[in-house]
Amino acid sequence: MTGIDDASDELARQIAAHRDGFAMARYFFHSRRVYETECRRILFRSWLFAGHVSQLANAGDFLQFEIAGEAVILVRDRAQVLHALLNVCRHRGARVCEAAAGRTPSFSCHGWVYDLDGTLKHAREFPDVDRDGYGLRKLRIVVFHGLIFVNFSADAADFEPELALIEPALAGYDLASAKVAEARSYRVAANWKLALENYLECYHCATAHRAYSRSHTLKARPEDVADINAAMLAASEAKTGIPGLGIERYHAYTEAKSPGGGVDASRYALFDGFVTGSRDGKPLAPLMGDYRGYDGGAGDFQFGPLAFMLGYPDHCVLYRFTPLALDQTDMTVMWLLRGDAREGEDYAPDELTWLWDHTTREDEYIIRRNAAGVASEFFEPGPYHPEFENTLKAFMHWYLATLAGSL
Repeated sequence: MTGIDDASDELARQIAAHRDGFAMARYFFHSRRVYETECRRILFRSWLFAGHVSQLANAGDFLQFEIAGEAVILVRDRAQVLHALLNVCRHRGARVCEAAAGRTPSFSCHGWVYDLDGTLKHAREFPDVDRDGYGLRKLRIVVFHGLIFVNFSADAADFEPELALIEPALAGYDLASAKVAEARSYRVAANWKLALENYLECYHCATAHRAYSRSHTLKARPEDVADINAAMLAASEAKTGIPGLGIERYHAYTEAKSPGGGVDASRYALFDGFVTGSRDGKPLAPLMGDYRGYDGGAGDFQFGPLAFMLGYPDHCVLYRFTPLALDQTDMTVMWLLRGDAREGEDYAPDELTWLWDHTTREDEYIIRRNAAGVASEFFEPGPYHPEFENTLKAFMHWYLATLAGSL
């Protein structure tokens, strides 16, 4: 990109020049210095959603998670323990795993072989190598209700205490016994913050997401749907059989309990005639976990800075935003169902995925247009909406404060 000054003091100047309540300047989306600082201060110090236990059901099952040029192997060993291993050989740095997912008895480069737990098993023609000292690097790993989180930083605060804050609202889905019915990757040529910003606000929902807006009250001003939300919450526990389902917790970004954590849980109503996130509002699959009925609501969750989940009584939709490069972002969408749901009998994949596949493709288009616009040397940031973009403002304050802490 032309016109980007990456002098050593430019980041400090740009942070100081940012206007509160306004979008970020072009510099933050196109500066190589900014991206490298984000990797060090945010991405590699945050708790990141990497996968679900159902994707690693048996010994030897593995799944790769890639972010910002780094590759992590999630694998289940023979003792059924899950590990997060850095996909970098300790000999000369080769990747020891190439497939995105599969099953294997071990990992190897051209001469060194590693066991499923990362220990060095064999180094060809190298009998005196320190096997204990040259195993694959391990990342910290947390499994919470079947969701797998990893962190590159050995010094990061524990994530479990934060996750426990939203457990009452999450427990009823029994995600540990759920399965991934579908997972899709949507790669967009845009900086990761543009993709995340788009998700964090619903200012654009009413005009850009017509299908979503027919069913979800989040597209409206809170005061306009206050009665609908109140009625849903009042009857929620009786209809679903789950106590504490409507609990609200906001501890994300500026309110997070730790720099690399952050959680959020809330529940809002669907419009009349819709009981779940489907094309026609009708059920899509068997009820999840402990649910005994539909309450006409949906749960909204956040796990760390980059992962989110929308929970309906009959399925959950997980969103993960993963920076791949300065101008490349992966948006992964994962659909979770109860573990014994049978494809073709209990659910139809095309109907299950229709709403959020449709909505995500609309978002791709919006994000690409946004990326093209902020690339202009004549782009000037405009003001955030005082109501619809509040969450976006919270992210902005947290993001800029975190960058400033690196100076």
